[in-house]
Amino acid sequence: MDGHSTDLMTQIGTKARAAAAQLAYASAERKAAALLSAGHAVWARRDEILDANIMDLAYGTEKGLSPAMMDRLMLNETRLRGIVDALRAVAEQRDPVGRILAEWDRPNGLHIQRVATPLGVIGVIYESRPNVTADAGALCLKSGNAVILRGGSESFESSSVIHDCMVQGLREANLPEAAIQLIPTRDRQMVSAMLTATTYIDVIVPRGGKGLVGLVQAEARVPVFAHLEGICHVYADRDADLEKARRVVLNAKTRRTGICGAAECLLIDWQFYTKHGAVLIEDLMRAGVEVRCEGELLKIPGTVQAAPDDFGREFMDMIIAARLVDGVDAAIAHIKTYGSNHTEAILTENDATAARFFERLDSAILMRNASTQFADGGEFGMGGEIGIATGKLHARGPVGAEQLCSFKYLVTGDGTIR
Repeated sequence: MDGHSTDLMTQIGTKARAAAAQLAYASAERKAAALLSAGHAVWARRDEILDANIMDLAYGTEKGLSPAMMDRLMLNETRLRGIVDALRAVAEQRDPVGRILAEWDRPNGLHIQRVATPLGVIGVIYESRPNVTADAGALCLKSGNAVILRGGSESFESSSVIHDCMVQGLREANLPEAAIQLIPTRDRQMVSAMLTATTYIDVIVPRGGKGLVGLVQAEARVPVFAHLEGICHVYADRDADLEKARRVVLNAKTRRTGICGAAECLLIDWQFYTKHGAVLIEDLMRAGVEVRCEGELLKIPGTVQAAPDDFGREFMDMIIAARLVDGVDAAIAHIKTYGSNHTEAILTENDATAARFFERLDSAILMRNASTQFADGGEFGMGGEIGIATGKLHARGPVGAEQLCSFKYLVTGDGTIR
């Protein structure tokens, strides 16, 4: 890492620490006002943002980005309206800071409260989606944290204008402008600088593909909230309702294939298959999905022989792996072997089977008779998320404003001594 990036990280980190100290006790009203003002600024400056986005799209084309990445990068009025709506939604949420999480009295005369507090300074490293600049900035501000944003080099121009709108909101609400900082350079050295900035950053949140998240998890000295892959499974149990199963399987795979909650593997109980035949797989193929399978399932016309690494693979495309299993325990064993602890769904009307699936798997999100595409903070009623975490410590599943808080203990006595 060169001296320039170290010096820049020191400047940005010092400002972020100072801003975090002020945000820790900023009023809910002031934080909400900053977000509403930022939303107004985004809409008022939409032409400027769209002009900047044209420059980013040209840069992305030059870099040879895939059509999927170009789509993520592209902004239009509808997507800008989505950014404004998201800022307003976060502004209207209940303020998570200062919530009393637990409270009790001790026989020794002490009254103890556990109260939610901000984490401090959050670093967010993300790829091409410029809307993350607003989403991550908003959730960190709502939870009383300062944030250092490092957007993808391809979204640099769009993110810079959106960031300027966020700063405008802070200024109008009389909050420190350094509460939301954007790394002002495309220099990749700044990623390494953030990952090792233990003096300034309390947690890193990577938003992007396996390459980015893997790099962050390998190099970070700072704690990380992340998931490496979304290898999500749907298990159709012998006691599944056929119509529910057909709806859920199709939605879990095809609604949006490029999100981390998209189903990547379908497990079908032998008894379900004996009773209902190939209907789930035929539905998928009719919708344009390539079904990669083995054994008995290969007798279904149109299916494709699965390669060994197709199980435990994140396709993020109109492709799914499928396998027959003998009961819920075999499904659980498969998921434990090939899953990524993200999201798994069971389709069953049997309460005991569902309870076993919930009890014996340890993914961040487990679902019954519902699509894995609901693995999303907004769908959980959390107003938005900064990402999904599959680790075991602190935050798990969707990371919203509440999950960006830690806690402290407030202990009150009356001249009490030990």
